[in-house]
Amino acid sequence: GPVAETFRVIQGAISKEFVRSTQGVFQFELSGEEGGTWYIDLKTNDGSAGFGKPPVTADVVMSMSSGDFVKMFTGKLKPTMAFMSGKLKIKGNMALAIKLEKML
Repeated sequence: GPVAETFRVIQGAISKEFVRSTQGVFQFELSGEEGGTWYIDLKTNDGSAGFGKPPVTADVVMSMSSGDFVKMFTGKLKPTMAFMSGKLKIKGNMALAIKLEKML
C-alpha cells in the first residue's frame, strides 16, 4: 500500500550523512488504512525505516492519519500546516521534528 511504499522510499533514501546530521528516532502512530506503528531511525548504525516499534526509544512520536502521512511525504501537505490544523500531533523533541521536515 501507499504507506508501505513511502517507507520503502524513505529506507532507500537514508544515508550515513542523514543519520550523522539528524541523530533522532521518529515513531509514527498512523490511523486508518495501513495504520499502526511505523518508524524512521536516523540514529542507530546506518539508519532504518519500517513497520513496528523502532529498535531504540523514539525521540519524537507523531500521530496522524495514514492518508495525511502519505500526503506529507509526497509534498502535498506541509508538515507545519498539518500541525497547525490539528492533523498532525507531535510528542517529544520539536527540534528533531523540524529537522525531519527539512529532510522531506
